[in-house]
Amino acid sequence: MGSRRGPLKSAVPSNVVSPVRRCSRTACGRPAVATLTYVYADSTAVLGPLATYAEPHCYDLCSEHSERLTAPRGWEVVRLAMDNGPARPSGDDLEALANAVREAARPQERAAGGGPGGAGPGGRESDPAGVRRGHLRVLRSPDS
Repeated sequence: MGSRRGPLKSAVPSNVVSPVRRCSRTACGRPAVATLTYVYADSTAVLGPLATYAEPHCYDLCSEHSERLTAPRGWEVVRLAMDNGPARPSGDDLEALANAVREAARPQERAAGGGPGGAGPGGRESDPAGVRRGHLRVLRSPDS
């Protein structure tokens, strides 16, 4: 006999994944701005800027919960300086990205013995629609 209930439905659709990390506090859905870690050997709680990656033994906190953070009696709270502005790429980051794109588009020397129609660098065949360079492919213009 089948169940009279339908499939269990989630409150949040499963195809929607938020790229924003949320506060670790129960029932708080605000975006995280700080990461809390503990140094048990020193009885210290360290609150700093939001970590690049979510770690299993760290807690992401929103601005309200990070401001109200208290530690157990006998523990010290170390608050690291946090950048309140949105993270923006620096000029060096953008220049490095542009250089990487230029380098990927630059023709590479063929390996010894690899002529036209033969295996290119790494023993891969060249792509008939374009020239294959690693994981990138340069397409030829339809005008030429």
